[in-house]
Amino acid sequence: MKKTVGTQSFILPSRPRIVSSAAFVGRKEGEGPLGSKFDKICLDDTLGLDSWEQAESHMLEGAVRCALEKINRTPNDIDFFMGGDLLSQIISAGFAARELQSPFIGMYGACSTMAESLIIASMLTDGGFSRLAVCGASSHFSSSEREFRYPLEMGTQSSPTSQRTVTGSGAVAIASVDNNINEAVFSSIVISGGTVGRVCDYGITDASNMGAAMAPAASSTICANLMENSINPQYYDRIITGDLGSFGSEMLYELCKLKGYEISGVHMDCGMTIFSPQQKVMCGGSGCGCCASVLSSEILPMLEAGKLNRILFVATGALLSPLSSLQGESIPSIAHAVVIERNVK
Repeated sequence: MKKTVGTQSFILPSRPRIVSSAAFVGRKEGEGPLGSKFDKICLDDTLGLDSWEQAESHMLEGAVRCALEKINRTPNDIDFFMGGDLLSQIISAGFAARELQSPFIGMYGACSTMAESLIIASMLTDGGFSRLAVCGASSHFSSSEREFRYPLEMGTQSSPTSQRTVTGSGAVAIASVDNNINEAVFSSIVISGGTVGRVCDYGITDASNMGAAMAPAASSTICANLMENSINPQYYDRIITGDLGSFGSEMLYELCKLKGYEISGVHMDCGMTIFSPQQKVMCGGSGCGCCASVLSSEILPMLEAGKLNRILFVATGALLSPLSSLQGESIPSIAHAVVIERNVK
């Protein structure tokens, strides 16, 4: 059976199941609208460890273990752990994998990493290479500021187009249809397909305007998914972007309109969901942990409860580094899309 659709999209005939998820976040995220839905809120952003980077890795490891504990499994039971983060050499995920001791595939797509991981894990499951895999992604406000912007000690003011990197992690367990997990948290959620993105670059050079840098990639992937599957935006209950924020979301609507698609009525952005306007985070949240934690704590339970039936989960990533910015490079971006549905029999 042909599993590709057009040049970027694919279908998964076996419809791998999402059976569990977990989300760990920081204090500020816990004070936001989704506070009661996270598995753990870490009040100390170092978790009592020696660095923010160690804390981020510990949060990711914790989310993976929590997702597995919910289905009465351990890291020894999974075929693959796939994950990544924003730090150099994806050290948060690498050190988490060191502790988990599961077969590990490190992923890097910047803030698109969660969708990238879901795509690869579901393809491996559909292909018969995995019976249980866990996807994870993390970010940390303080570690990311140190990596990409300015030391916190400088007290640099945020620009109006900036977003706050989410301190958080999310983990999602994916099982094959023949893997009978009686303790599954989710009994009716499947991954049915998706669209792999292309790198887009509109020449944005402002590292404080990630929404503008990533919106073209989100538009490209969303429109490719709609066009290649011959569907309209209303086919989905929600088209959910990872972290465009308010500015990037408005730009996304205009870019999609240019291609003939009006998505504003079904669009949701994780970066605009995790924080409230009263928290004064400028345009919203961002980071690998943003969409990973919102997907795990808010979106998947809504699917399981029947509040949503079919979504297009589109995580977006800015593929810059401190070095490329210092060399005057623009910010190329990518977005990957995953179709997640309720398996209504």
